[in-house]
Amino acid sequence: MAEFIKIYPDKPSEAAIAKVVKVLQNGGLVIYPTDTVYGLGCDITNSRALEKIAKIKGVKLEKANFSFICHDLSNLSDYVRQIDTSTFKILKRALPGPYTFILPGNNNLPKEFKKKTTVGIRIPDNNIILEIVRQLGNPVVSTSIRDEDDVIEYTTDPELIFEKWQNLVDLVIDGGYGDNVGSTIIDLSEHDPVIIREGKGDVDIL
Repeated sequence: MAEFIKIYPDKPSEAAIAKVVKVLQNGGLVIYPTDTVYGLGCDITNSRALEKIAKIKGVKLEKANFSFICHDLSNLSDYVRQIDTSTFKILKRALPGPYTFILPGNNNLPKEFKKKTTVGIRIPDNNIILEIVRQLGNPVVSTSIRDEDDVIEYTTDPELIFEKWQNLVDLVIDGGYGDNVGSTIIDLSEHDPVIIREGKGDVDIL
């Protein structure tokens, strides 16, 4: 059964963050808050954990559209091809924030994603997940946890999330109520920005 820990977003406890990081380093799956909906993630470098998430989502890993949560824009060059100035300015304006940006991937993508030409990048405006990624030292692969109920779509109460997911993951973070609107997805992999999904992030930043 998963562990359930409370972390306050205003000032995340270092000990609690270290505990989460250890779970990730050991190949565990973690549910955590973002600036939009709660996410399910693992260490990007752990193949077995990536397989587990793909299985839970019912997709083949090489075809999965997971996003990478980075601590800041300095992580980008690890997985993203060189981008032009106008693209960088959009990212700088929007992040941290409730956006997923699709960018051209480079040759350093983990082997599970080698066939992909693009990668979704998230830098949420949430101290808990940003601090986890910072201490982990590399991105967390992330996917939102949807609800089977078409009316609800996303569960926002961490205790209800724990009830539902406790036997599927290793740790659930209670970082307060989540949002029920996903991130705005913008494709910046070609010349002109393309809005794939309007979510919480304002498209006027373009």
